[in-house]
Amino acid sequence: MNENIPPCPQCAGEYTYPMNELLVCPECGHEWVPAAEDATGSADAAGERVIKDAVGNVLSDGDTVTVVKALKVKGNPSGIKAGTKVRNIRLVDGVDGHDIDCRIDGFGAMQLKSSVVKKA
Repeated sequence: MNENIPPCPQCAGEYTYPMNELLVCPECGHEWVPAAEDATGSADAAGERVIKDAVGNVLSDGDTVTVVKALKVKGNPSGIKAGTKVRNIRLVDGVDGHDIDCRIDGFGAMQLKSSVVKKA
């Protein structure tokens, strides 16, 4: 590809391409503005991954979060209700965007997406 286009900062994929003012990685779907990456390069350079909740708060291991919308759970007729508190979360590199490992009372171990929780 073009040597002027950097690899994806998330998965290091080499097939990135420009789309308007964004760069897009077709391998993982990550989109970013190249100028913004240079301005915030300190977090990426240190290898830290920033995970934010549904309202933009930065999450960390051990936080308590609240589920913001009702979630269907396979094999359970009731699912997880909005407002359910989840204590002691663990941030992980999950599959399909599930980046929170947790244990929910009545359901057991689960993985959640950070976009369906907010910091309590």
